[in-house]
Amino acid sequence: MADLSISALLIRFLLGGAAVVVSTLVARNLGEKAGGIFAAFPAVYLAALLTVGLDFSGEELVSHSILLSKGAIVGMGINILVAILAGYLLPRQGWKRGLAQAMGFWLVVSMAVVIITTY
Repeated sequence: MADLSISALLIRFLLGGAAVVVSTLVARNLGEKAGGIFAAFPAVYLAALLTVGLDFSGEELVSHSILLSKGAIVGMGINILVAILAGYLLPRQGWKRGLAQAMGFWLVVSMAVVIITTY
């Protein structure tokens, strides 16, 4: 997926941005918990899956879709761990330090998973 088309990138940009806007509006109108639920919408995964069809076809499309879906499952699992950790750290460390620690955890775990699964 190194060579993405402009239309594939545009779709990813629009869906990701729309998901952020919708989750913000939901949070303002229905509360932070509802906004958080909408913030977990897998916009990046959905956009990536939709645009794979623009860049591949046939068996290559199926193969890339399966790999993308497997990676998304792992990534969503990591996101669950980060959300749990952030819920613990933010009240204790403050939002800046707690968020930085949670994102650092995400980076370390994500990179470890990539390294482990690549080799």
